[in-house]
Amino acid sequence: MFDDPQSPAWTPLLEAAWRARANAHAPYSHFQVGAALLTTSGAIVPGCNVENAAYPVTLCAERGALSAAVAAGLRPGDLVAAVVVTDVAALTPPCGACRQALAEFAEGLPVLLANRSTRELHRLEELLPHSFTGRNFL
Repeated sequence: MFDDPQSPAWTPLLEAAWRARANAHAPYSHFQVGAALLTTSGAIVPGCNVENAAYPVTLCAERGALSAAVAAGLRPGDLVAAVVVTDVAALTPPCGACRQALAEFAEGLPVLLANRSTRELHRLEELLPHSFTGRNFL
């Protein structure tokens, strides 16, 4: 179902990510990002980037969505798919911090990158090979 970037299964996540992107707070970079996560319960959790004048405090869309999902009860293994949207020509994958945060919950997560004309599907373990997770503590 989430193995094809053109699958209609992605439509609700894309719509949620685009809606979230419209609410992004990006007064400095003007680089608005939207994200949406699908959980095993069927919930779609959106997120957008929230910039701050002190750039290290900025929150990426993916970690914003992940934080909201955790607050709603998400646990490792509960993520099904993720979408990241931007309105620029180059598709934008999650940054390293977001990749690491997502890996805590689903290393094999399908991640769809999209803009208004292009879609590209990846697996999180391709974007972050050899991730550091709880298994490293065993």
